[in-house]
Amino acid sequence: MKRAVIMKFLAVALFVQTCWSVEGLTNAEEPKFVVYPIGHVEKTEGRCRIILDKKYQPGLLGLEKWSHIQVLWWFDKNDTPEKRSILQVHPRGNPNNPLTGVFACRAPVRPNLIGLTLCKILRVEENVVEIEDIDAFDGTPVLDLKPFTPGLDTGKDVRVPEWAGPPAPRG
Repeated sequence: MKRAVIMKFLAVALFVQTCWSVEGLTNAEEPKFVVYPIGHVEKTEGRCRIILDKKYQPGLLGLEKWSHIQVLWWFDKNDTPEKRSILQVHPRGNPNNPLTGVFACRAPVRPNLIGLTLCKILRVEENVVEIEDIDAFDGTPVLDLKPFTPGLDTGKDVRVPEWAGPPAPRG
């Protein structure tokens, strides 16, 4: 039954309202983006996999040549108006960390619930990308995959706040 629920959700588009306006449109006619999940996260028996809808399988051509991907996914478990309206949090859920805006940390509550995780690719086979780990739940909708390119995806002279040092090891 869980599989049927996941597949039913994947068939539904995510509607994301834009923050720009088009000349001549009224507020009631504000433009919207439509984002379709391309697959979902599967976590079973200690394995992590991204299962794409079969129609997106051709998009995986050549991905096996990369070592890492950036996975964009939807925080579907937090998709409530209340959680979307939270704009300040204590990062990492730690009250000892300073109150911080959600755009200045990686909080799972935010206006647009897009998650981003860098994942090591273990194997690509048909419509499945096996990865080392991901901080998303089993069944989480996946929005996009992008290969990690060190020359483009790392910055120079990067600085971070003190609280953003290395997180505690996962238990």
